[in-house]
Amino acid sequence: MADMRFHLVALVSSSNLNEVRSVLDKHFAKGSIKKAENGLAVEADMDGPSAKELNRSLLSELRRVEKKTSIRSEWTSENGTIYRFFDYVLKKTFKK
Repeated sequence: MADMRFHLVALVSSSNLNEVRSVLDKHFAKGSIKKAENGLAVEADMDGPSAKELNRSLLSELRRVEKKTSIRSEWTSENGTIYRFFDYVLKKTFKK
C-alpha cells in the first residue's frame, strides 16, 4: 500500500513538555508547535500508510520519553476523510 499524505492537528499533553517537545521538533521541522493552555498545539503534514499507524507510532515515540503523555489528534487525508483519535483510540471518522 502506498503512503498517503495526512494533515495533523493535535493537542499533546504531558508531565514533561520539554522532553516531548524535543521529539516533536525532530518529527515536525516544517510544522508548527506552539505552547497551548493544556500542552502543545501541533500542526503538520506526515506521510504514512494510515492515520491509525501514524498516530500509533507518534504516541509510542512520545511515551518512550514520558509515559504520562496523551494526544488528542485529528488526521485529515488527501481525500478529505478525517480521523479523530484520543491516545490510541479512534473516536470518529467522517468526510469533510
